[in-house]
Amino acid sequence: MNPLPLVFHLDFDGTPYRRLLSGPPETSAMKAGAVELGPGETVGEHTTEGREECVVVLEGEGRFLLAGGAELPLRAGTLVYCPPETTHNVLNTGQVPLRYVYIVAKVCLPDED
Repeated sequence: MNPLPLVFHLDFDGTPYRRLLSGPPETSAMKAGAVELGPGETVGEHTTEGREECVVVLEGEGRFLLAGGAELPLRAGTLVYCPPETTHNVLNTGQVPLRYVYIVAKVCLPDED
């Protein structure tokens, strides 16, 4: 079965987490969701294991926290790429909700010739 095109509306309603794409058979390998964090909240430290992840910030500001102490700034209009096997967390450092969409996909290695 081939995945079909889909449309989602990102109407944030105070729900902290909403899955948008669940992976096969809905997609070939991609998963995605919408997250809303209140001021001072985190999503919780985690890793996407063998998947790479993008975080697209829609509203608010925060920090993308990496294991070992490195931090990347987040604000509306930014995209963060996170490689596979990277432990990370997202923290809302602002005074309003931090709203973002994450997208994870299996790592596809180039064909070896």
